[in-house]
Amino acid sequence: MTVQIALHEALSLALTALRRAGMSQACAQSCAEALVRAEQDGLPSHGLSRLPFYLDQIATGKVDAQAIPSVRINGAVVQVDARRGLAFAAIDAGLDAAIQVSRNQGICALSITRSHHFGVAGQPVERAAREGLLALAFSNAPAAMAPWGGRTPLFGTNPIAFASPRLHGEPLVIDLSLSKVARGKVMLAKKAGAAIPEGWAIDRDGAPTTDAEAALAGSMVPMGDAKGAALALMVELLTAGLAGSHFGFQASSFFEAEGDAPSVGHLLLLIDPSRFSSGYLAHAEALFLAMLEQPGVRLPGERRFAERAERSEYIHLPAALIDDLRLRG
Repeated sequence: MTVQIALHEALSLALTALRRAGMSQACAQSCAEALVRAEQDGLPSHGLSRLPFYLDQIATGKVDAQAIPSVRINGAVVQVDARRGLAFAAIDAGLDAAIQVSRNQGICALSITRSHHFGVAGQPVERAAREGLLALAFSNAPAAMAPWGGRTPLFGTNPIAFASPRLHGEPLVIDLSLSKVARGKVMLAKKAGAAIPEGWAIDRDGAPTTDAEAALAGSMVPMGDAKGAALALMVELLTAGLAGSHFGFQASSFFEAEGDAPSVGHLLLLIDPSRFSSGYLAHAEALFLAMLEQPGVRLPGERRFAERAERSEYIHLPAALIDDLRLRG
């Protein structure tokens, strides 16, 4: 059963639980705001349902609640050490620096090491686009997807996101997982005791499955089959490879309380289009308008902004989740 809850109340529940777990106000704010925005945008698999998992991992020490990310700037490269904390504060700290570097240098690479679940990859690139920048984001994750032709997971589902400012209106935002669907959706299906559509995953023997539990024990199917698996390999190298973090097959689960820290990596690339052409916005708008002339076409990100507008004051959460967070607060 789901119940309606005001945004400010949902944010307060998350903040209180994180602060009680030992997190600083600033780090708790970064996490709570990211999770509530995911709910607003109609992405509950990356929303407040993640918080009990984070809190359980803080309790066991798998996540360091007191970690304060460190930022180092080296020319056009910004390096952030999340220090085994949650990713959100590290992303915020790095993005603040990277936006300034990209304006000074024209381009910036932001690398984050020893991190955790990246959250909604579209969020940081949208923020950069609202600052007038083009942005790409990549993250690796614990192994959930086998290399093409195999059956044992080595790669994460490894999201990719891109955002561009527009001449008028909301930014263009592309946000996708390199598996056919985000693994969080399978987790939610398992929790609900529901089947998943065929084509999402294979079991440990390599056979297609609609059983969520068998899917989690097996492998997600890559988007685009062999092409998606190749892209997942690329992301592993751009994120964990450059940052010196754990590759997907070395990283522990984002959902289990026991074990070592996942220590995954992220990479964001920020580009100032004014360094390339003074007319980028108008030029890009010509492409967007040509797309929209065709019936049935919408720009990536439009659904997200529509969902957000519908949830400008209230969201709906499972009653059990609200009760859980109130007990932890």
